Amino acid sequence: MNPKPTESHNNLTITLKCFYGFEEVLKEELEELGYQNVTTGNRAVLLKGTWKDVYFLNLYSRCAISVLVEITRFTFRNEKDLYDASLSVNWSKLFHESNTFVVRGAIQTKKVRNTHYPFLLVKDGIVDHFRENNKERPSIDTKHPKIVIDLYLNDKEGVISINTSGLPLFQRGYRTSTGIAPINEVVAASLIRLSGWDRKQAFYDPFCGSGTLLIEAALLATGVPSNIERTHYAFKNLANFNADIWEELYQGAPRIIRSLPCKIGGSDISDEMVLKARRNLRGFSFGRFIEINSQDFQEVTSNDSIEFILTNPPYDERMELTDETLYQRLGTWMKHTQQGVPIWIISSNADGWNAIGLKPSKKFEVFNGDLKCSFRRYDTYDSLTSAR
Repeated sequence: MNPKPTESHNNLTITLKCFYGFEEVLKEELEELGYQNVTTGNRAVLLKGTWKDVYFLNLYSRCAISVLVEITRFTFRNEKDLYDASLSVNWSKLFHESNTFVVRGAIQTKKVRNTHYPFLLVKDGIVDHFRENNKERPSIDTKHPKIVIDLYLNDKEGVISINTSGLPLFQRGYRTSTGIAPINEVVAASLIRLSGWDRKQAFYDPFCGSGTLLIEAALLATGVPSNIERTHYAFKNLANFNADIWEELYQGAPRIIRSLPCKIGGSDISDEMVLKARRNLRGFSFGRFIEINSQDFQEVTSNDSIEFILTNPPYDERMELTDETLYQRLGTWMKHTQQGVPIWIISSNADGWNAIGLKPSKKFEVFNGDLKCSFRRYDTYDSLTSAR
């Protein structure tokens, strides 16, 4: 556990965005980090904090996509309210006109002409603020902006925030090699927490691909921040960025690990994917402790000291042959070689679930990026029947 930074004047409203289905998981993570009075919203959690907390959360949160700081909240009746709210913000105090920016967000109202127009109004308010203060107008950059403005708008109110992360936090910076449609890093971290893995049981992924689940499991078990390899954050471009506070947090984060608190390992039938996973592990001090083998999952037996399985078998776009045969084999393997081992599987393949031939003990609806999936736990014992 890494305690939250201690600082007074918790006057910022901080919103951490997450994928659908992981709101409670993110709240649990923040409470473990030492935050109190955390509330959940739609694909988000909210808390009060400081700019130091903003830096800390960008570094330490494993389950958040981005960290937003609320700038203004206003009653929304018409488009003029939106422009006026944007114009009233002292943007030149937040960022320099030489920085490029973009406005993004979510529009959940029919009061506007189209879903793009609100973003243009906020953009106009920002540009006009700089003009009215005798400054150069900042430029728009939709691909690589230095500043990211977030707008949330519904029928009654609007919220304008600064996205202090910039690029999504699942861009950790540690994955140099990937396969086809790899699992999102934030999703991987969220699934591990949702599964209830105690960070002591021997963790295994028999479809490890490029190693994302193994890496996120090791990061969680050791306390090393998932974003320890990431260097780009939008908060570094803000006018109030405090480099001393950031360096203190970053340099104080654990990163050198001399042993793992539990066994973590995996395998994949593809030699190429095993090489990619090993390559991704090289950047971590704990990488040498994680064993990855090139083999079919059916070659993994009960003699391999496995106590916990969490895996992302091929489905949909991840392979050309996604048929029931793979899942039938998976179900047979689970029943005959992994008795007593909790097995968690994420997949979007409805036919595959039926082909496994086992009834899950737990089931959650989640998303891997934009792909709707089911996340299920199976408990196999000698007395368990295969009837669904």
